[in-house]
This record gives sequence, C-alpha cells and structure tokens, in this order.
Amino acid sequence: MSDVETGRTTTDVPARLDRLPWARWHWMVLVGLGTVWVLDGLEVTIVGSMSAALKSSSTGLSMSGGDIGTAGAVYVAGACVGSLVFGQLTDRFGRKRLFLITLGVYLVATTLTAFSPTALWYFVCRFVTGGGIGGEYSAINSAIDEMIPARFRGRVDVAINGSYWMGAAVGALVTIPLLNPDRVPSWLGWRLAFGIGAVLGLLILLVRRNVPESPRWLFIHGREDTAERVVRDIESKVRGSTGMDLAEVDDTITIRQRRTIGFGLIAGTLFKVYPRRTILCFSLFVGQAFLYNSFFFTFGDTLTTFYGVKQTGWYLAVFAVSNFVGALALSPLFDTIGRARMITVTYVVSGVLLAVSAFLLHSLSAITLTGLGALVFFIASPGASSAYLTASEVFPMETRALCIAFFYAIGTAAGGIVGPLLFGRLLDSAEAAKDIGGLAPGYLTGSVLMVAGGVVAHFLAVHAEGKSLESVATPLTAE
Repeated sequence: MSDVETGRTTTDVPARLDRLPWARWHWMVLVGLGTVWVLDGLEVTIVGSMSAALKSSSTGLSMSGGDIGTAGAVYVAGACVGSLVFGQLTDRFGRKRLFLITLGVYLVATTLTAFSPTALWYFVCRFVTGGGIGGEYSAINSAIDEMIPARFRGRVDVAINGSYWMGAAVGALVTIPLLNPDRVPSWLGWRLAFGIGAVLGLLILLVRRNVPESPRWLFIHGREDTAERVVRDIESKVRGSTGMDLAEVDDTITIRQRRTIGFGLIAGTLFKVYPRRTILCFSLFVGQAFLYNSFFFTFGDTLTTFYGVKQTGWYLAVFAVSNFVGALALSPLFDTIGRARMITVTYVVSGVLLAVSAFLLHSLSAITLTGLGALVFFIASPGASSAYLTASEVFPMETRALCIAFFYAIGTAAGGIVGPLLFGRLLDSAEAAKDIGGLAPGYLTGSVLMVAGGVVAHFLAVHAEGKSLESVATPLTAE
C-alpha cells in the first residue's frame, strides 16, 4: 500500500448522487446504517439502570460502587480507542468493510457480556463493546454523508444522531420489567437486558449487508469502474421506486487516485489547512458533552436522593423521548434556515435554559425538574447532533472518518471521563449536605461551555446546507 499517485480519473459520481430524489433505497441506507445510535443509547441506559443488580453477590457479579464506575469508564475508553483505530481503517480500507466489522465486534462483545462470570470478564467485554460502538460512529457517519443527497444531508444526520435517544427510551422502559424480581429472576434480568442489544444488532446486520460501498470512496481509491457500477445500480433502484426520470449532470471532478493517504497529510489538513474548522468542531463536541453530563449524569441519583423516586425508568424515558422528538422536529431547519444559525441558536438557547434550571433547583419537584430538563434537551438534542454533522462534512473526503473519530473521542472523553469525575463529586457533596443546590455549579459549567460553543459557531460555522461535500471541502487528491 502506498500514498503515491496510482492514476487519474474524471468522474460525475458526486453530482449524480446529489441530484437523486429521495427514494426507498435511501431508507434502506438509513435503517441499515443509522440505527447504530439506537444501540449506543440502549447500551448506556441499560447499564446505567442495573447497578444494583450487578452489586449483588447472589444474582450479579459482587461489584462495588467503584467497580460500576470503572466499568463505565472502561466502556468510554473503549469507545475512544475504537473510534480512532477503526476511523483510520475506514478511510484506508473502505466504509462497508469497516461498518460490517465494527457491528460484528459489538455483537460478539455484548453477547459475551450477558454471560459474564466475573467482574474482570465484564470489564473486558465492556471495553470491546465500546470499541465496536466507537468504530461505528466514524464508519457510519462518513458512509451516510457520502450517499445521501446534499439537500437532505443536514436533516438526515441530525435526526439519525438524535435516534440515540430512541434507544435510551427503549432501554429505560425495558429495564422496568427486566429488573423487577417479581417478574424476572434477579440473576437473569440484567443478562437478558444485554441480549436485547445483541438481537437488535443482528437484525441491523442483515439489512446492512445490502448497503453498498461508498462510490465516493471507491473512485478516489482507484476503483472507478466499481463506483460507476454501484451508482448505476442505485439510479436503477431509484427510478424503479419513484417512477421519475433522472436529469443529466454536467459537474465533474478530476481525482489523482491514491491507495492510501499518509497520516501526516491528514494531521496537516486538520491543523494547518482547516484550523478554524478544527476549533469549531472541538468547541461543539466539548460543549454538548458537558451539557449532557451536567444534567443526565446526575439525573437518576437526583430523583432518588432528593425526591424519593424509587423507579426512575419512567422519568428517564420522558427525558429521552424529548431529545429524540427535538432532533426529529428541528432537523429540517438545518437544511432550510442553515447550519450556522441553527447551531448557534440551539447551543445558546439550551445553555441559557440550563443556567435558569440551576437557579431554580430549590423550587423544583421531580416532575417539574424532568419537564424543564425535557425542554432544555428538546432544543439541545439537534444542536448536539449537529456537532457530528459538522465534523463529517467540513473536512476532505480522504480524512472524513478519522476526523469524525478524532472529535468523537474528544467529546466522549470529556463527557464520559472528565464529566463524571467533576459531576460525581458535586453529587456526593450535595448528598452529604442534603442540598440539591450543590448541583448548580455543574449545571452552570455545562451551560457556559454550551453557550461558548454556540458563540464559536456564530463566527466559524460553515454554510454547508445544500452543497456537495466536494464543494464544502475539496478532496486532497482533487486537481
């Protein structure tokens, strides 16, 4: 494998993909690829609900509170490592090969988790599960963006990333009966919960096998004949399902083909060619990570400790549904009103509302706290999803998967490692003082970082709505 030029080709593949009307084929791509976020939401919520079951020596794994926290950190670490490793492999070996491999890794690991005999086994499986999910994010986001027409790309990305909360809602609801010892034996319930993710992942794999390789990746890597064949097949299916004639296109692009792109060139692209876009993505990922963890990380314990709620699943489900509905409802505006305005508005407004929540903590009940949180994250959810949209479209084709992985790792580490350390201490202090107001500094931290991300977006966001990926960021190999 080499990064030297292997040939040149002039192609109209990007223009042909972007001019397609929405069709049944695009739905197949979304079902096969987009449902990874449902799996992640399911995993995180289920694990967050089963700490009591895992601590029991008779029905669980005799894990301590510290072990539970370690398992969470191990999952996050696996996701960060997996995203970076599989992200680079996705740019090197192709989207399809990696989105099949990463889902396979997830399936095997989450199935083995259900059969954990010891805490160590559980830790290893959680790390590998996180690795599969982290790898999914880079492989899937890049593949979706390269096959969805430009005029639909914003709404599709935002809605699909928001489907994480559909998985979270399902996870919150299924744990109610599964972790009820009157309905399911305690030793079995938490193991069955992991089995749900495995079954869903297997169904996704069956659909995903029919999703082709990204034609954009193919022609850049010297396989223009295969790219042409894939696009012709897509066009045939679109004509068949819509009954529409497809307009001819004139736009072409000439590519100096490479088998691989050197890591030094990728790093230079990030920090030398597009430093403003790098600052933008960093601000968006860190802001949304801290906003979510400042509220969501402490939400379940807050309900139990300060409001006496014994079954938090229903409250978590309401919170999750508001996130998903917000992403679904507001996603079209990212293509009509535009990226810059929508990112700025969602980040700033949700950050300000969380700050208001911090000052109202002493006057809220469990229901009003949940309602206010639902409002905050109805607006924040499409903003957080737009961070992934931004990272996936503002960098050149050859670096797309690794760039997504890089910023995903930053956001995940900030939200899943630094966030819990900070907000966990605030929660412990608030519990010791029996004062819910002790959570306010955490809320305000998330608020400030979210508003800061919105301000950065106001000045640096890229107006990518309706534009081809090649016009937003010219491929490194383009003439």
